[in-house]
Amino acid sequence: MAKKRPQTKAGKTGQAQVTSGEIPVVGAREPCPCGSGRRYKACHGRAAAHAVTELVQRPFEGLPGECDWVALRELVPAATVPLTLKGGLPEGVPSVTLATVLPMAWPALRRDDGSVLLALQNDSTSGDLARDLADTLQRALETEPGSPVPARRVPAEGPRLQELLDADAVFAPEVHSGFEFWIPQSADGADPEVAASLERANAAAIPTVKLTSVDSSYWCETPDKNHLRWVMPYPEEKLLDALARLQAAGATSLGADTRLVGSFRAHGLMVPVWDLPTSMTAEECEKPAAEFAERLTEALASDAPLTAEERRARGGLTNRQVTLS
Repeated sequence: MAKKRPQTKAGKTGQAQVTSGEIPVVGAREPCPCGSGRRYKACHGRAAAHAVTELVQRPFEGLPGECDWVALRELVPAATVPLTLKGGLPEGVPSVTLATVLPMAWPALRRDDGSVLLALQNDSTSGDLARDLADTLQRALETEPGSPVPARRVPAEGPRLQELLDADAVFAPEVHSGFEFWIPQSADGADPEVAASLERANAAAIPTVKLTSVDSSYWCETPDKNHLRWVMPYPEEKLLDALARLQAAGATSLGADTRLVGSFRAHGLMVPVWDLPTSMTAEECEKPAAEFAERLTEALASDAPLTAEERRARGGLTNRQVTLS
């Protein structure tokens, strides 16, 4: 067995020793900035590595519009939402806007006028999307106007969005047909890279519409059929029971040639999905969706044991679940 190498005492490496609250994030194999003489991954990087494995299942829990946060993260190509910060906006920042995605996959952008765009559909490095987004937002508020915010590995400790955003503010997504919101109307012309990215993004975007009769429900158009994707806030087991009751009763339809085909599981919430005929528009979904919401509310209120037929329906729904996150 190889001998254990004696650890160098702090302060013997020529590095200034710093307190744990001031330890910056560095590469895993680099010397830890605390001065211990150990590699970062074996010292203060342990907490960061542990955070990566601790995936937060519901990162948007506690935020206004949690279901819409999930939808914009996983389902909606192009959308924006004005965000309200606790304590108001810093000087020189006229607005903060959440965007589904930004050109070149930038995590955020500080525009020439000082306003901030924060992208939602980026990778998580800490295992907690709310922490990653909070870190990006804080850096964006301090970035020079006219500059994108680069990606980085987020420290294990730091605020979450829930600590930065006003919990009483309305979360009202605006769905767009394309990504023209990337370029301010006052701009003379787009950067060639941004223009090319905009063209590619618009070509790939699936037409999507947010319903107004029910919360967090999104119609989308695809070549073969249309779909309704509905993010629901209810506990998964309770929702599966309710959907099984309605499925067994033949009450999950949204009209002729529509069918509840399964669900996504995303960020701790369930997203039932219906197949719709290509001729069915978003407007035509409004009334049947509202009627289904009433039936679902009644089914959720039932505590009766599932019948054999309802258990079979529940098994079928469970087998058709796909986990997105």
